[in-house]
This record gives sequence, C-alpha cells and structure tokens, in this order.
Amino acid sequence: MSAPAPTPAYKIGIVKQVLSGDTVVIRRQPQGGPPPEKVIALSGITAPKLARQRTANNDNESKDEPYAWEAREYLRKKLVGKEVIFTAEKPPNSATREYGSVWAGKDPTKDENVTEGLLAEGLVKVREGGRNIPQLKRLVEIEDVAKSQGKGIWGSDLQEHVRDIKWSVENPKQFVNKFNGQPVKAIIEYVRDGSTVRLCLLPDFCQVTLMLSGIRCPAVKQDGESEPYAEEARFFLESKLLQKDVEVILESVNNNNFVGTILHPQGNIAEALLRQGFARCVDWSLAVMKSGASTLRTAERAAKDARLRIWANYISNAPVIAAKDKEFSATVLEVVNGDALVVKMPNNTQKKIFLASIRPPREKNSPDEEGKQSPRPKGFKPLYDIPWMFEAREFLRKKLVGKKISVTVDYIQPAKDNFPEKTCCTVVAGGVNMAEALVGKGFATVVRYRNDNDQRSSHYDKLLEAELKAQKAGIGVHAKKDIPAHRIQDTSGDSAKAKKFFPFLKRAQKTEATVEFVASGSRMRLYIPKESVLVTFLLAGINCPRGARPAVGGGGMQDAEPFGEEALQFTKEKCLQHDVIVTIEEMDKAGNFIGWLWIDNENLSVSLVEHGLASMHHTAETSEFARPIKNAEENAIKKRLGIWRDYVEVEKESEKERNAPVQDRIIKYEKVVITEITPEGNFYAQNVDSGTKLESLMDKIHQELKTNAPLPGSYVPRRGNICAARFTLDDQWYRAKVEKVTEDKKAHIFYIDYGNREIVSATRLAPLPAGTETEPGYANEYSLVCVKFPSDPDDRSEAVAAFSADTLNKKLLLNLETRGSPPGVTLVDPATNIDLGKNLIKEGLVLMESLRDHRLSGLVAEYRAAQEHAKSSRLNLWRHGDITDDDAAEFGARR
Repeated sequence: MSAPAPTPAYKIGIVKQVLSGDTVVIRRQPQGGPPPEKVIALSGITAPKLARQRTANNDNESKDEPYAWEAREYLRKKLVGKEVIFTAEKPPNSATREYGSVWAGKDPTKDENVTEGLLAEGLVKVREGGRNIPQLKRLVEIEDVAKSQGKGIWGSDLQEHVRDIKWSVENPKQFVNKFNGQPVKAIIEYVRDGSTVRLCLLPDFCQVTLMLSGIRCPAVKQDGESEPYAEEARFFLESKLLQKDVEVILESVNNNNFVGTILHPQGNIAEALLRQGFARCVDWSLAVMKSGASTLRTAERAAKDARLRIWANYISNAPVIAAKDKEFSATVLEVVNGDALVVKMPNNTQKKIFLASIRPPREKNSPDEEGKQSPRPKGFKPLYDIPWMFEAREFLRKKLVGKKISVTVDYIQPAKDNFPEKTCCTVVAGGVNMAEALVGKGFATVVRYRNDNDQRSSHYDKLLEAELKAQKAGIGVHAKKDIPAHRIQDTSGDSAKAKKFFPFLKRAQKTEATVEFVASGSRMRLYIPKESVLVTFLLAGINCPRGARPAVGGGGMQDAEPFGEEALQFTKEKCLQHDVIVTIEEMDKAGNFIGWLWIDNENLSVSLVEHGLASMHHTAETSEFARPIKNAEENAIKKRLGIWRDYVEVEKESEKERNAPVQDRIIKYEKVVITEITPEGNFYAQNVDSGTKLESLMDKIHQELKTNAPLPGSYVPRRGNICAARFTLDDQWYRAKVEKVTEDKKAHIFYIDYGNREIVSATRLAPLPAGTETEPGYANEYSLVCVKFPSDPDDRSEAVAAFSADTLNKKLLLNLETRGSPPGVTLVDPATNIDLGKNLIKEGLVLMESLRDHRLSGLVAEYRAAQEHAKSSRLNLWRHGDITDDDAAEFGARR
C-alpha cells in the first residue's frame, strides 16, 4: 500500500492584483512593517498572453491572444481585494515566482478552486505535457468538458475576443472635451504614486495616465529616496482601488497626462488621501474640478488640525479674527481701484477694505535694453492708461457704489515695505461674490500662494475656477487683441484746454458725467464720457465752506472752515463715483466749469443749502433755481442746521434792521494805483498808503540779491512756490508765485506785488532773501461792480483797451461795494470826479449787470441810465441796435 499524499500547507492572504489569466499577486497579513507580497502562478495551466506595449526596454509590441483579457477579468472580478486561501511552492529555478493553487474563499473544501473555474470556462488550458501527470487528471477532465462544449479558447470565434488597445491618445484636449464631464468606466491598472495612476478606459481600452484633480501626494522615486509618506500613500491607494471597477471624470490635461476625478461607490479617493494626511491640495488642479473642491479643502483642513503625517509639523498662519469683526454689512462709498473699496460701517465710520486673493489689472513691464523700467510718460493716469483697469473699476462702481454689501473678513495682511495693513475680504452684493464676478469677466487675476499659506479668500477655489473660464474664453486681461485704450483729455489747471471744450459743454444743456473726485462740498472733478474729458466743476449758486486743504505756496494744512468737512462728506456720500447730470453755464479764469448738478433728480446746490452746509450766493438770484435755494436756506435757518447753528443773535439783529430805514451805500474811498488790467477786464491795484513799505521791501530784495547773486539754474521751481523772478523788461528782481512749470523748464509766474504775469526760463528764478517771502502781495485783484465786459473777443479787447487808457498806472479812488472773488468795486478819477465804470457803460463799451442789493439801488439806477444813453445814441456795442434780445445772458439771464 502506497503512502498518502502530503496535506498542502494552506496560507491566507488578500489578492492585490491579477497579472494575467494564470498569475496573481497576493499580500500576506503583515507581522509589522509593509505587508509581504507573493507572485503566485497557478499550477498546471497556461493562460493566453496579454498584449504588450512597445517601450524603451521592449521593442516588440504584441496583441492579446484570444481570451487573454477574459481570463484576466475572470480572476480580477473574483479575487482582487478578497481574502483567499492559497498554496505556494517556489521551484529551485524561480527567483520570485511561486506556483500553487488559489481558492476564492477561506475553505478549500467548499470554495471554488479558481484553476478549475478557469478551465471550466475554457479560458485556460492544461499545460503541455501535463495530461499524463496523475495529479492533473481532474484538470484534464474539466478541460475535456469545456472542449466538448466549445467554450472560450475551444470555440470558433477566437478573433472576436482580441482587444483593440489604444496605447496613447493623439489629441488629449479634444479627447477630454469629447466626454464633456461625463463619467467614463475604467479599471486602475497601475499606481505610480498616491495621486497618479494608469487607467484602462472602457469599452475602448484606451490606456491613459491620470493625475488626481485637486491633490498631490509625496513623490515615489524609482532611483533614490522617496519623499516622506510616499510609499504609504501609494499603498493606501493600491489597497483601495488597484484593479477595481471605477468611473472617471476627465477634467483637464497637464503635459499629456490627464487630470481628473475617480468616482467609487465607497467615496472619493482624493478626499480620503487628504483626510489621512497623505496628500495636500493643489490650487491649479482644484480649479479644473467640476465639483467637490470645497470638500477636498475641508478634508485637508481636518488633517492639518490633527497634524496627521505630512502635516506633523504644520503651524497655521491663518488669522485669528474675532467673531464680531468677522462678518458685517456696510455701504460702498467709493471703488478705489479694481480690488479696493471704501465702505461706510454701521457706526458711520469709514473703512478701506480689499477683495481677498485677487489682483487688479497691472501695467505691463516695458524695460529698456539695459533692463531698466521705462519711466511713465507725462500725464500718465493709471486708471485710464493701464488696459482693463478702467473697465474693472467701472464694473465694481456700477454694481456697488451706494449699495449695501455683506462682508466676510478672510485675513488681514500685515504692513510691509511701506505698505499699510490691508483688511482682505469676501464681498457679496445681491448674492454675487464680487471678486469671483470680477475674475470671471477677466478684470482681475487670482493671487497664487504657497500651499502652506492659509491667508487666502474663503472662496479661493471658486476664484481659480472663474479665472480658468476667463482664460479659456480669452477675455479681459487674458485677451490677445482688442485691448481697450482710453484717450482722456484733462482740463484741470489748463484754462486754454478748458476753453476748447467750454462751448460744446455749455451748448449741450444737460450732460451725463461721473464724479471722479470730491475736493470740497462744492468742488469736484468730473469725467464726461461723451467728450472723453476730465474737468474741474464748481456748483453754481451757493457759498460752501471749505474743508482742510494744503496752504497756498506749500507748507502745512489750512484748517477747515466751520462745517467744511461736513459739507465735503455730504457731497462725497451723495455723488462720489455716481453717474450725474450737469448743466455747465460759466467758466472761470482758471479753467474751472461752473454749473448745476443733479443726482437722482436732486439738485445738489439746493440739497447742500437745505442741510445747512451752504448759503445762497448772490449769483443765484438771477437763476431759475433762485426760489428753491432761497426756500432751502430759510428752512435751514429755521431749523438751525449746520452753518446756521448759532444764528440766534444774528436773527435778533436783523429783527431790528427790519424796522430800521434801509441803509444807504457806504462810501469810503481808498487811494490806489492800478498796476495791471487782465484780458477779462479785472484789474490789480496797490494801496497808495502801502507804497513806502513796498519800496522798502523791493530795496531789501535788490540789495540782497545784488550782494549775494544767485547761481543761475540752481533754483528748482515748484508749482505754488513764492520766489524771486527777474522781470524781462527792466531786468530787476521782484517777488513772484510759480503757477506752472513746463517740460522745457519754463515757468509761468505771477508777480504778487504788481499783478502781471509772464513766462520765464527757470534760470531767471531764485530763492527770496530770508524774511521777504512771508509778507502778502501788495497787488489785489478787483472787478468793476455792475459791469460786464462783452463776450465777443474783439469787443472785449476794445473795452479793456479803453479801460486801461483810463486807469493804468494812475492814482484813483476805490470804493468796496460787494465782497466776493474778486471783490466788486467802483473807481473814481479824483481829478475829474468821473465814475470810470459808469463812463465805460455810457460810451457803450461794456454792459450793465444788475444786482439785487438794496444798498446799490441808486448806483444801479445811475448805471442803467448811462446804458440807456449809450443805447439811444447807438454807441459801440449798440451801433447795430438793441442787443439785449440776442444776448440776454450778458444781463445775467439764465436758461
């Protein structure tokens, strides 16, 4: 009797992978350390060979043998990830591979022997020479049954069971777009590292390399030391998904590798890797995800908080913001540029905030040949000259200015390199994240951070996604053509340029404009889109107190007039960066336009007066708005608002005045010398009694500059400075104010003691001797009261010439009649006792301008009689008849 066969030594393990229809990789249960693996070839059978790709080490590309794929799939579906019992024995001539049997379960007496199962389905055959071996008798019997039934490789349709494998994709981007974000069935064939796998896409058998969207695991190095936790991350993914049926969403392409999300019934593997501390989020690939980016961020945050694995030494730099300061509502007052807002807080304070994690359009670098940054051209205005900055500002301005917003403070950027601290926030208006909308329009870009930097927008991934869409659409700053250019004319401080635009703007009646800057309650800068021009605009019909401002000629700040700051703030809140309607009626000698402004059908001049922040100016009496302004002023006085707060005593005095007879015009003559007549008909005069002091001052200046002659060109003029200037006609030094400096080093100066102007080379300027620069100028500007010089240039020139002949360098008597800028006066020639203004009217050289001032009623009557004489005599302006119907505006009429 023969000896019994030895009982096989059964082992337990988990099937990691199926290499082919007859070979599997089994992991043993670890006894500490990584689990050992065994490559087990099934004894006694041979499976059809799977296809092989041409590689650097393998020049021979081969196709599947018939049913090779079905044999591999049979084992994969039965075994991968399952706990099995197996036997294994290593032949003497094998280095790594062992031979044995595998059962699909834990009981070899009940569970299927997969070798027998493969034979029964006709997917493998008994190896050659094995049919005569007694131990393989049962396998031969099973094979014979499959043969008789024509199963598998014993059938007739063998070529229908050979895969057409696509080893590469010619146009990856087009391939991704073909699926349009729809899930694709796939099998994970190989894990390179925790976030990179090789996939077989079904049913077309496309072989692709896929990087998991949104994450990166430590790299596994084939040659050299891998990064910490790289092997553990790879094992984690292998144990969960290797050779499992999954679905894949292809989302992008990076260096011919596909980027996408793997879907599995048990969850998102990327999220699991993050939560276990095996991976970190990657901003650029989070942006391409179709969904789930916020879930990945949450998983990463959990690992960071738990200090798991790669985050073991993590220290957060996220700001600690008190709950009460974290979220608030505010009203937008101003859009500073494409990423900064000034808002009004609930407690009425103002705060500057920044949109978190975005950067507005920036000036493109244009270095010269030496690599230096080219200087900006003269008059460069970033808002208009940097492409897309104006569009970005306008987008926010139209959406936000004057509107209520919800603000979430994301982080506070500390002060650095002379830049102040910045409060960076997420701003939501009407349910829209404004930063995301701005980026989506291509009007801003997203700031890129290091992965360990937590100071970022709470909606950072949405910003990245919006930027990606804008880049694909090629819009805004991502556009390659149709770059906007804004050619803006600026008339501020340039009266000559302002005169060119004045006729168009006055004729236009009502003009649309945007308030770009508010300097005081009644002074602002407007942008007029129709003419592409910036103008300085003054509100008509009111006297408005001024706020704090730089002193003329340099130095410190001048204090605000009472309620000047309140008026400034009122106008800012009403109309700064709002679209308004203006009517321009006049232009002053400095090139400032004067007129009326409406914001939402509200006349701003009337509103300022109504709130006690301005008073009625006498010029408003002849306007169509005289009644509403007067009523507004009377109401403000009654309520003691603003500048009328302390009006009680004044009102008592006026009560007495009401019952007193009307005061007559006060005549108190001052002896003056007329030194200069302006082209508009205003004039400069010196007080005769101050002549001795002026002569003494001039002697001191001349002596000092003669003794210590200045070096020509050593003085650098600045606008507003008071300096010494050498007058061209007599080559003597006089005090002058610099009004403008041109590129060619020419200075426009005003001689403050004489009232004349000229343009000189900077070499004819010098610092004044100490103690001579502080005295105020001896020449004061005046205008003739009730006199209006003609608007026609030729008529005005004739009138100014006659006025100059009567007055220039003569000693006359001056009487102050009205206060203003400049004051209105009468001039009398003491030799003839002739009123020179009345005489000009009588000769028909100028027109009479009526004033509603009871004190001047007698003077107005005299001047009107003088004008009637000129009219009836057809003198000068009246030579062609009555001109009042054609030029009513000359008489103070307003349309």
